[in-house]
Amino acid sequence: MKKVITIEGMRCPHCSSNVEKALKAIEGVQSAVVDLAAKTATVEAAETVTDAALEAAVDDLGFEVKGIA
Repeated sequence: MKKVITIEGMRCPHCSSNVEKALKAIEGVQSAVVDLAAKTATVEAAETVTDAALEAAVDDLGFEVKGIA
């Protein structure tokens, strides 16, 4: 499944890199690409990956998830 996460608080490439690493570390996530300018992360993941798991990975870094579509 493909999910697009809207994230507030990322301000630099280091921020987006950390978010990518955190999302990729979730079991079942095949890929994660962060677009710093658009404030989004696009994730390809197995159906077993929950929105809550994605949000928790971002929240743990101190960023705010505004939505998951």
